[in-house]
Amino acid sequence: MNYGKWMILGIVSTSIVLTGCGKEKSSSEHESHSHHEIETTADIREETKSNEILPTFLNDKDENMKVVYRSVGKHKELLEKIPCYCGCGDTVGHTSSYDCFIYENKVGGAVVWDDHATRCGICLDIAAQSVIEYSQGKSIKQIRNDIDEKYKKGYGKPTPTPKI
Repeated sequence: MNYGKWMILGIVSTSIVLTGCGKEKSSSEHESHSHHEIETTADIREETKSNEILPTFLNDKDENMKVVYRSVGKHKELLEKIPCYCGCGDTVGHTSSYDCFIYENKVGGAVVWDDHATRCGICLDIAAQSVIEYSQGKSIKQIRNDIDEKYKKGYGKPTPTPKI
């Protein structure tokens, strides 16, 4: 396993500490818990020339978070098929886990990044788990099943990601 994969693996265990939102809660605790400040804080969006260049809103963030963002930029085809369970489908119109990190892919390779996931451990954990399992050879369908099973109770409504 290369260094990057080890860094991503560390995300699964540390992103909970980074945001405080990713702890699994009972259904009643999670329903009353504001997953992140979506309702009161507008997402920051920043364009870079490619998915290899991270946005400046990550400059003051933990290196592990940067690794997840970098990984998301390289796994569009995977993460557009994985739902997010933080409630962002209803609150900000996301359709997949990918939307929590990247708002738009432009012609020519430019990327408009979204800081939504910087405030949510659920977003970070789902993306990290998905990329790790994909790098271990799991199919996108298997990964989707794993995510759906893990987050089916006690989390927000999943994004309206089409079935695989």
